[in-house]
Amino acid sequence: MEKLRVDKYLWAIRVFKTRSQAADACDGGKVKMNGNTVKAAKPVAVGDKFEIKTEARKWVIEVTGLLYNRVAYSEAIKYYVDNTPEEDKLAPAYVAAVFQTGKRQSKIGRPTKKERRTLDDFMGNEEE
Repeated sequence: MEKLRVDKYLWAIRVFKTRSQAADACDGGKVKMNGNTVKAAKPVAVGDKFEIKTEARKWVIEVTGLLYNRVAYSEAIKYYVDNTPEEDKLAPAYVAAVFQTGKRQSKIGRPTKKERRTLDDFMGNEEE
């Protein structure tokens, strides 16, 4: 068949959800082939080694076969060997920098209506 692009291969083996995400990762320097950063159009060959950084985790894979179309995960894992160290596999998934619970943080910003009423009652500013 024709040459297989890096972005298409990474999309087909389900490292990235979309092909454009794979291309953006290549352009952003998040994908290294055999130790060098690559562009999305670089052809892939059997035996190439990739280091990939995604939001969720870090991947170290070796190409064992070329996959031209996206297939089920159970089929896709046959086309690469995952050599990722265990500590990178077990790294926690992407965690937001700020965990928003929906409540404002204490002593930051304007008081809520209930807090204002409590404060008014305490200060004795009752309107009659």
